[in-house]
Amino acid sequence: MEYGFLKNFARRMKNVGLYSLLVLNSSQKQTWKDYGIESPDEELNLIYCILLFVMEQSLKEEACTLDDITVYVDDLNATGFCHPLSYDQCHELSDFVINTILSNGGSPMYFEGFDFESKSMQQIRISYIANRIVYVDGEVRRTSYYLTDDGYNLLLGTLEVEDNLKLSIHEMIFKLHLEKQSYDKALDDVKNIFNLMRIQIQKIQEAMLQIRRNALSYETADYRQILEEDLDTIDSTREKFAGYRETVRKREMELRGMDPARFDEAEKERLSNLVEIESYLSRAIDEYQRILNGHFDLRSLYSQELEKVSAFTAVQRFPLREKLFDPILDNPEPLWDLNRFLSPLFVRDPEKIFNINKAMQVQSVHYAQAEGESVETEDFDEEEWLREQERLRKEKLSRYEKCLRLILHELAKTGRVTLYQLDLATRDDPALRQELLPNVGIFKEIMVELLRAQVLDIDALRRERSEYLIEAPETFELSLMVLNILDEDPKLSGIHRILIYRLKDHSPVVFEHVPAEDGKEKTIRCSNVCLKVEDAQADHEL
Repeated sequence: MEYGFLKNFARRMKNVGLYSLLVLNSSQKQTWKDYGIESPDEELNLIYCILLFVMEQSLKEEACTLDDITVYVDDLNATGFCHPLSYDQCHELSDFVINTILSNGGSPMYFEGFDFESKSMQQIRISYIANRIVYVDGEVRRTSYYLTDDGYNLLLGTLEVEDNLKLSIHEMIFKLHLEKQSYDKALDDVKNIFNLMRIQIQKIQEAMLQIRRNALSYETADYRQILEEDLDTIDSTREKFAGYRETVRKREMELRGMDPARFDEAEKERLSNLVEIESYLSRAIDEYQRILNGHFDLRSLYSQELEKVSAFTAVQRFPLREKLFDPILDNPEPLWDLNRFLSPLFVRDPEKIFNINKAMQVQSVHYAQAEGESVETEDFDEEEWLREQERLRKEKLSRYEKCLRLILHELAKTGRVTLYQLDLATRDDPALRQELLPNVGIFKEIMVELLRAQVLDIDALRRERSEYLIEAPETFELSLMVLNILDEDPKLSGIHRILIYRLKDHSPVVFEHVPAEDGKEKTIRCSNVCLKVEDAQADHEL
């Protein structure tokens, strides 16, 4: 007899094993009594509190060292558990929970689940947390802990549902709240969706890291599961979210078109929620694109690593000592004939012959070194190279900033500026022309990012930056660079919201003699783009 409900039974047992091993590890330890914790219920409560703290730090992409966990446990004990524990005891307790219970003392944890397809017990690997090395204050080396995929499933399973339904359910709830115009609840829903996408990105990054370390240790079933679960969701949800964003923009424009006399505090709050929802929807679409790109990178990386492993296994190896040294030590007489083996190395070079294969190839010119010419050996200084790379990176970011600063200054003068107007304003000034068009790549990337953003809500970006600790980016980030420019220049303080769109009925703008990265000059021909401060009096041309 066949029972369809027993399909994927081993996967179900993995979810059971997440809780079973945690309870088993905790219940068998007598160390709890040293800290006054006698009840198994209190043990599990404290473990889950620490796991939630690690998850919160992981979602914010912040370091989570043992010192951070100790401060958190000490505060929990002072406000909740109320055990007579010193700070050093809290540190020992945190180390015990992290390294002994959750990490099993560094030993791998397994839970056996029965697979009804192969009719055998399978060992299922369980791992709640992992660690990486971070540098605090740029100098102090510390170990930072973060949740693995199993750790997220353990915690999200206490409130949410399985992975394949989380995004669908959150999307359905968000749609209902949007239809009922409960914008405050819809904002919370879209934030949860955004956090789930961040978790998916982290899952892909961890899989790629594991493949780089050892491709053979990464299960093909896990690889197939990532591709099959996420790609369908990406393709379907991207279009839905684009539709939601258009709906939010229409309602936002309706509220802005109301009579100012009827615009009370409630309406202002609704408008603020709509603006923030639109921002999160735009970021969510970008996150889905990152997930899609990550999946293609994962597939390419996995294929390359497997090819390398296959090529490595094809190399025939033999023990040098056993095959060469030991026979010579047992019978050294063949060494007298070693000259016969080495003599071919000392014969003169063979005469050159005509090679028909080489005649069909493009030949490169080789310059013979003059006789007696000294050979100069250059030492590679890694620190000097890193400093040079950092200087080049800062110089490139400075060129991005000068271009954006010029555009924002022209925008602040009248509240509206087009690409054609920027061309006229800089045509007779070589210095301004160089700032606007540093090279083809930089100018093209800035224009693409502006058109992709469509709306830059400065106040919403400032609130988001205040809620999260964001490190200085190593590459060009449009929103962060715009915020830095506006914060540094008081002349731009009147800009709160920027609209970016193409002017369809206008002629293309042509920039000639623009330097390219290869040193040549090129001509840029692009559509006329308009940047507009929302409260400006200029007409909105579409």
